Amino acid sequence: MAIGTMPTQGMSLDLTEEHEMLQQAVRKFAQEQIAPIAPEFDETGDFPLETIRQAGQMGLMGIEVPEDYGGAGMDTIAYVLTMIEISRADASHGTIVSVNNSLFNNAIMKFGTEEQIRSYVTPVATGEKIGAYSLTEPMSGSDAGTMKSRAVLNDAGTHYIINGRKSWVTSGPVADTVLLFTMTEPEKKHKGITCFIIETDKPGFIRGKKEPKLGIRASATSELVFENYEAPVESILGEPGQGFKIAMSVLDAGRIGIASQAIGIAEAAYEASVQYAREREAFGSPIGSFQMIQQKIADMKTRIEASRLLTYNAALAKMRAAETGERFTTEASMAKLFASETAMWVATQAVQIHGGMGYSKELPVERYFRDAKITEIYEGTSEIQRMVIARSELGLR
Repeated sequence: MAIGTMPTQGMSLDLTEEHEMLQQAVRKFAQEQIAPIAPEFDETGDFPLETIRQAGQMGLMGIEVPEDYGGAGMDTIAYVLTMIEISRADASHGTIVSVNNSLFNNAIMKFGTEEQIRSYVTPVATGEKIGAYSLTEPMSGSDAGTMKSRAVLNDAGTHYIINGRKSWVTSGPVADTVLLFTMTEPEKKHKGITCFIIETDKPGFIRGKKEPKLGIRASATSELVFENYEAPVESILGEPGQGFKIAMSVLDAGRIGIASQAIGIAEAAYEASVQYAREREAFGSPIGSFQMIQQKIADMKTRIEASRLLTYNAALAKMRAAETGERFTTEASMAKLFASETAMWVATQAVQIHGGMGYSKELPVERYFRDAKITEIYEGTSEIQRMVIARSELGLR
C-alpha cells in the first residue's frame, strides 16, 4: 500500500504530520524487514530484490514522482526522511533507493519527454524495474570530459552505435534500464557528452565484472560494456551534447540522498554506541560514566544533528529551485561533505567505543564503519565537494 500524497509544504524545517507518519512507516518497514536480513546480504553480496520490490510497493522508489506516473507524490524532505530510515537499517538498501530516486527518476522527470517518463519512470517508481546511472569510466571519474566511450550516429541518422566500458555502476548487475553518459562529440570534451536511456535486454549490452566492495556490498556494482549497441535517436535524454549538464544537475539531487544516507549510518552507529556505553562495565562502572566516552557521545550527537540541519536546508533549497529554477549546488555539496565525513567519524568512534567487539562481525558496528567510507567518495568525493563550495563562494566557474 502506497503512502499517501504529500501536500505542498511551506519552506520550514518543521516536519508536517504527514512527514512524521511517513517517517514512522518507513522506520517500521526498515527495522522489521530490512535490518534482520542486512548481515546476510552484506556477507553474500546478493541483491535484495524482494525488499526493494516491497519498497516500490510502498512508493519509496519514486518518492518525488507524481502519483500520475506511479510515484508517491511527496517532497524532498520526505525523500531525506526515507533515506535516513532505510540507511539506518542497511546502507546497501539506501544506495539502491537513492540511485533510483535521485539519479534515475529525477533525471528523466526533469529532462525527459512524456513518453520517456511513462515508459521508464513509472515501472521504476513502482518497484517493478530497477534503474541505474552510468557516468564513470575506468580512466574517467571526476573529470568526465576525458571519457573514452563513444556514440556515433549511423549513416541513416536513425541510431547511435555505442562502444565503450563504464565502471562502478550501482545496480549494474540487475538494472533493467540505464542512463548512460557517453561522448558524441569528443572534440568538445564535456560539452560533447550525451545521455542515452539504455534498455539492457538489447544486443550489444554486456554486464561486466561485479566489484568486490569493502562496504554497501548488497547494492551490486559492476562494469558495463557496450559493443556496437544500437540506441535509437529517440532514446536520447534531453538534447545531444546536454549530457554533462544533465549529469551535474542530477548529482546535485543525488548528493542530498547521500547526505541522508550518511546520517542514517551515523545514527545507527551512534545508537549502538550509546547502548553499549550504558551496558558495558569496566573498573566497576558503565563505560558511559567515563569522561572520554562522554566526550565521544557528545561530539557524535552534535555532528549528526548539524548534518541533519544542513541536509534539511539542502532539501528546502531543492524545493525552492523547483519554483525558481535556481541551482542548489552549494547547499547540496555542503550537506554531502559534512554528513559523509560525520558518518565516517562517528562510525570510527563507534568501533573505538566497542573496543574488540567493534572489530568483530558479531556486531553491526564494523559494517557501519565499512559502509560509511563510500559516502565520502561516490557522487563526488569530499575533495570535489570542497572545490565546488569554494569556487561558488569565490565566484569562479
